[in-house]
Amino acid sequence: MSFKLQTPRLTLIPLQQQHLLVWQNSGRKDLEKMLDLQHNPWELELFYEQETLLALRDFWIPQTAKFPLDYYWYTNWEIILKSSSCSVGGIGLAGLPDDEGTSEIGYALDQKFRGQGIATEAAQALTEWAFQDAGLQVLRAETPVDNAGSQRVLEKNKFQKTGEKTLPLEIPLQVFTWERRRY
Repeated sequence: MSFKLQTPRLTLIPLQQQHLLVWQNSGRKDLEKMLDLQHNPWELELFYEQETLLALRDFWIPQTAKFPLDYYWYTNWEIILKSSSCSVGGIGLAGLPDDEGTSEIGYALDQKFRGQGIATEAAQALTEWAFQDAGLQVLRAETPVDNAGSQRVLEKNKFQKTGEKTLPLEIPLQVFTWERRRY
């Protein structure tokens, strides 16, 4: 594992294609072994669990294959709690900045570890890292309107609420849209 981000309490590890394939084909327990982590089965609401598995299959695996040198812009970063050496969630970006200089950030945190500032700390680290790329001008995010915790994570990381929309899912979901601009 060559590249990672460190914060006082966390290590963020961007998963390479081989890690993603183990996760998909063998499960998180084998991924944790591969990364030399303690086993921690994530507890996520069904929406976040399904969204994560769709991202794994439809985005992270194909995009890390397509962009092997820039894979960290297209993958899940494991959020590792240093004190227990276990993964407590994931965070990631929607790819290199587009022609308008935008990308998107998203995250999911194991329910057992919420309310401790972990997602805020992880979002701060990845946001600061992403803005080191001169091409990134705006980082976007979406949060369900009823997820106050996730909204606080973005507010603490200087994101501004920009609107509200409905995601056209099987069960439509109301979300707030957010942006953080380069300063």
